Amino acid sequence: MVTVEAAKKIIAKHINPLGKETVPLQECRGRFLAENILASFPMPRFDNSAMDGFAVRAADTIGSTKEDPVSLKLIGSIAAGEPGDLRLAKGECVQCMTGAPVPDGADAVVMVEDSSGYDNGDTIKIFLETKPGRHIRYKGEEIEEGATLIMQNEVITPAELGTMATFGYGEAQVYRNPRIALFATGDELVEPGRRLEPGEIYNSNLFVLSDLTTKQGANIMMHETIADDPNALKLFLSRALKECDVIISSGGVSMGKYDYVREIFSELGVEEHFWKVSQKPGKPLFFGTNSDTLIFGLPGNPVSCFIGFMEWVWPVLNMIMGGRDQELIPAILTTTFPRDRYKTRFLFGKAWFQEGHLVCAPSSKVGSHMLSSSLNANCIIRTDPGDSHLSAGRSVQLRILPWKPIT
Repeated sequence: MVTVEAAKKIIAKHINPLGKETVPLQECRGRFLAENILASFPMPRFDNSAMDGFAVRAADTIGSTKEDPVSLKLIGSIAAGEPGDLRLAKGECVQCMTGAPVPDGADAVVMVEDSSGYDNGDTIKIFLETKPGRHIRYKGEEIEEGATLIMQNEVITPAELGTMATFGYGEAQVYRNPRIALFATGDELVEPGRRLEPGEIYNSNLFVLSDLTTKQGANIMMHETIADDPNALKLFLSRALKECDVIISSGGVSMGKYDYVREIFSELGVEEHFWKVSQKPGKPLFFGTNSDTLIFGLPGNPVSCFIGFMEWVWPVLNMIMGGRDQELIPAILTTTFPRDRYKTRFLFGKAWFQEGHLVCAPSSKVGSHMLSSSLNANCIIRTDPGDSHLSAGRSVQLRILPWKPIT
């Protein structure tokens, strides 16, 4: 049996980003960039007006007030999207809309509110003295051409999508999403919707694993519930090892009479790196490799399976897609945490802000079969081994569940 820290180090040695692929921009959401995104042009691309109003020479407005305005000759107008091919001379102005190019010779824009307005013929009265640069957005003031906009390995969110679209990127190079095989084992497993016979249970774990895998952005290529039949299991795993990047199982890795998974893995050439971890829940945790395929054998108990995926599989999927593991964050307990004397302990919990501090409380349901403990949880609380329970006021570490924000 290995410690949590030792097991994490073993897994880290086998994590490599998957290959790269170029995909259309509309398919980039949630993917990790495999290249830096550079500014293909300066932003703004040209000097433009920040306001609706009139482009002027600031020197022509010196001393102007509402009581004693300066009058300028209107020589034309420019709307956003039109070329700014007018040139301003002394005593002249040009009507311009927000985003319109600033004409040559102008060095400021006066808002329409500070003028006699658009319906005043060929002569515009200016009601204030302005300064050079006023209400002008200069070429490249936001971003210079060639500047790095988004770094490689960043996840593409609406902000990144909008930025890439702004700079004309119709496609991007991203890391390939992993191909996943999911399976659960056991004659007792029944699909939801069917009537339960004595000794049967509903197959909840595959639904949890499927949703978590999809949330992480991976592609589920194989998905099956397998009876306690070594031949059927071997057939499934033989194909999965050829076609998938990651294999994730629920059940079959403990010490039961029908726990065949480790045995079949060995027969198929999977190198076992560990299969027991000093943690609670989820001591029977298998990790192995076969060429570039990663194999995780999670326990069959629902809480052990759920927490096991979040602590062991979720970070790995993130990293092979080009991302980083989520950092654990500290929080203060508001109630007692049942720390284990010898093992790292994980429990679903609820975290919230209280008087400016992040606090948390574990679920009162601590059994590894009590999946209802996850219902109101927005985090997983972790504690190192210790001789006694942790009391309220002590610090613990949290893994935030990404789909349930802290409020």
